[in-house]
Amino acid sequence: MTITVRPGCTVMFTGDSITDCQRLESEDGLGFGYPLRIAGEWGLRHPDRPVTWLNTGIGGNKVMDLEARWQTDVLDARPDVVSILVGVNDMSRHTLDPKEYVITAAEFEAGYDRLLAPLAEAGTKLILIVPFLLPIHGVVEAGAGVVRIGEEERKEWRTDLDPKIQVVRKLALKYGAQLLDADGMSAELAATTGPEYWAADGVHPTPAGHAALAAAWLRLVE
Repeated sequence: MTITVRPGCTVMFTGDSITDCQRLESEDGLGFGYPLRIAGEWGLRHPDRPVTWLNTGIGGNKVMDLEARWQTDVLDARPDVVSILVGVNDMSRHTLDPKEYVITAAEFEAGYDRLLAPLAEAGTKLILIVPFLLPIHGVVEAGAGVVRIGEEERKEWRTDLDPKIQVVRKLALKYGAQLLDADGMSAELAATTGPEYWAADGVHPTPAGHAALAAAWLRLVE
């Protein structure tokens, strides 16, 4: 069952850099990624149903970072719909920094659950976007160019991310949320064009990748 977006609703996107997408540099605060595409397409399709669109994504955020600012950045806005994409920063970050704390799937689940519980209690409609990692080829620079990430590192990331993807699926069922399987969708898209077409570094979507996310998101609402 899709989510009905009624006139005057407030829809909030939140998460990490994929959602952030330079929102503070944009005039409307939505950034230049999939939230902007969703708002634009919705406005084109439904001029009779105006919506307030908000984006509180922050690059680099993990679940624990969202939790620290959840009251101020999300709950206080009293949104009718909240869309969350988080998890890629919760996977094996010690690849970038050996001193980085390793977040287990159980810790990820507990923190994510604490984000969702007050929203569910308030009757907020939820859209959970599964974190994704595309199997790009070659080596890319990360951590401001300090670290080089190759296929072995990405295998480590994938091993760490898969249980956290299952956590998102589990929580979507628990809270009756709409689930956008961005990881499965990305894999299907990459099978025909190659993964770099959708996310050049395997994580951050290209314009086409953001468009694919937006199109999938819009199929979950009416």
